[in-house]
Amino acid sequence: MRLLFLGDLVGRSGRQAAVDALPGLVETYALDFVIVNGENAAAGFGITEEILQDVLDAGADVVTTGNHVWDQRDTLVYIGRQDRLLRPINFPPGAPGRGANIYTARNGARVLVANAMGRVFMDSLDDPFMAIDSLLDSTPLGQVVDAVVIDMHAEATSEKQALAHFADGRATLVVGTHTHAPTADHQILPGGTAYMSDAGMCGDYDSVLGMEKDEPISRFLRKIPSGRFTPALGEATVCGVAVETDDRTGLAKAVAPLRLGGRLSPALPEFWLPSS
Repeated sequence: MRLLFLGDLVGRSGRQAAVDALPGLVETYALDFVIVNGENAAAGFGITEEILQDVLDAGADVVTTGNHVWDQRDTLVYIGRQDRLLRPINFPPGAPGRGANIYTARNGARVLVANAMGRVFMDSLDDPFMAIDSLLDSTPLGQVVDAVVIDMHAEATSEKQALAHFADGRATLVVGTHTHAPTADHQILPGGTAYMSDAGMCGDYDSVLGMEKDEPISRFLRKIPSGRFTPALGEATVCGVAVETDDRTGLAKAVAPLRLGGRLSPALPEFWLPSS
């Protein structure tokens, strides 16, 4: 099975680049399942229902979020009827929406997707390790589901790595989001779980984390806000990570970064290409 995960959509530039790229990627490379982190899609803060539908219509099977999930207040209402939008699983009991769900891939496989949020340098939520542990115990890979993907939305690389090793052998992919910079540590862990510390963002990299540069620089210099953060509108790079699974075990056989367009060097998974 071929899985694709795209990092945080940032503003109009990032989401449009992803929406434009997804149909061709799904068709050309016969992708079975696509996950997109959309928590910065609406002007950098949260995601509206209209934007969510645009991303799903383009080929995403599920959209994950993170610490900006409630920035668009309507999300508190519509997330209850949108089972393909996830919020972090470790929100306290009573939070609207869901933090994990099982979906059917294009090839008929059952895919469990979970969204967790870290607690280091972030707003404190419930323990993501225990939430994920309980989920994986109740929905074992290779028995109940054919693939498991965990979006670990966190600031600290150490916390992302620790969760990946904690889930190694029980998940197909653990991928980090939130820091908006693609990392070069994609690998398959000893137990067979693919890992990447951050998938990067889909956004304009002539920016500060996808935002126009002047305001972030001003805040570093003066320590005083002088305006709002606004997404940069230049050509975006679509960033993510691709995984090919072992259909027998659900674990990863191959993992590689994806980068298309914009300022970053392009990267296309070799295992997507026809063998010579």
